[in-house]
Amino acid sequence: MRRLHPGRDYRKAQNIEELRAIAQRRLPNFSFEYIEGGSEDETTLQRNRSVFKDIALCPHTLRDVGQRDLQTQWFGARSALPFMIGPTGFNGLITDQGDLHLARAAAQAGIPFVLSNASTTAIEDISQVEGLRVWMQIYLYRTRDHVAKLIDRLKALELEAIVVTTDSAIFGNREWDRRNYAKPMKLDWRNQIDVMRHPRWIWDVLIPNGVPRFKNLGDLLPPGRDSVKGAASALASELDPTLSWKDIAWIRDLWPGKLIVKGITQPEDVAMALQYGVDAIVLSNHGGRQLDSSISAVEALPAAAALAKGKMGLFVDGGFRRGSDIIKALLLGADGVLLGRACLYGLAAGGKQGAQHAIDILRTETDRTLGLLGCRSLADLHPGLIHESTWRFIHKPS
Repeated sequence: MRRLHPGRDYRKAQNIEELRAIAQRRLPNFSFEYIEGGSEDETTLQRNRSVFKDIALCPHTLRDVGQRDLQTQWFGARSALPFMIGPTGFNGLITDQGDLHLARAAAQAGIPFVLSNASTTAIEDISQVEGLRVWMQIYLYRTRDHVAKLIDRLKALELEAIVVTTDSAIFGNREWDRRNYAKPMKLDWRNQIDVMRHPRWIWDVLIPNGVPRFKNLGDLLPPGRDSVKGAASALASELDPTLSWKDIAWIRDLWPGKLIVKGITQPEDVAMALQYGVDAIVLSNHGGRQLDSSISAVEALPAAAALAKGKMGLFVDGGFRRGSDIIKALLLGADGVLLGRACLYGLAAGGKQGAQHAIDILRTETDRTLGLLGCRSLADLHPGLIHESTWRFIHKPS
């Protein structure tokens, strides 16, 4: 009978799904659920994965693909691979210094790392990782003075880019995550028992420094409430449903570096990003954790590419588990892919080395897919490699 690798050794994982299974065994339920879950019926979460199954490829043959190159350029600088590690919060609940492990894995792979605003490692520490190309995600909280001070920190560090996440002005309805708690940030008795059944996680995460603390929220949080546990209600109250394009204009005035807006799916919003001087956008539905029944970012790609290609950078995230998924996004017009859960599974399964293993798996799969399509480099990719049947569910731009 077929089955995934049943053990705990991340090195034996053949693909991202096997890393996911190892991560689930190693983490307490509440921590794994935070990584895994989506909003409401998780229709968007499922759509993010199922969309790739409907994209059929039509490869060339008899092409010399003995030498292949996965390098690309973003903002005029080289990336060794057409994907990067995107922003994910609360990584200190996966493993001690989780953000730092991800950053070092990215540096070793020669790809950028986007640090989450809700990270448990300070941006100053991440920026010290040798050879790392680091970007920073920010939320536009109600306390705009905090945002302005954070941007000043980032300017002092001479960061290349900031990524403004715009699709969380109202918090998504994450029912499965809430079911783990008796009240906000207090685990119910079943999950408390489950935590005790994971002594390795306790020794890794809780024993060295106690409950992880947010290191980039500083003056936004009340004194003594900067821990992952204590900050939950304060952060929820800082979400701002009045967020608008005027706030993007405000940030554009403050920030001299590259400005990336994340959370777009509508073509009209792509046009607005161009109008407001944005350098790149990330098509995203927040990993299925916000609006349920949203389209996948991949479905939004053709229309966005028709508007943005050659005018600003076009990135995408959501549901990427295979190298072929990454190639499909590039064929539909993306300049690159941001990875979330795929790298977190590796991090949970084996720390820094596990994250590196996840990157290596996707590098190998992307390279293999490129060659099997009859292409030697990313520049050889073209929409004709997607079979016409695919356009029945994705509107082909004229």
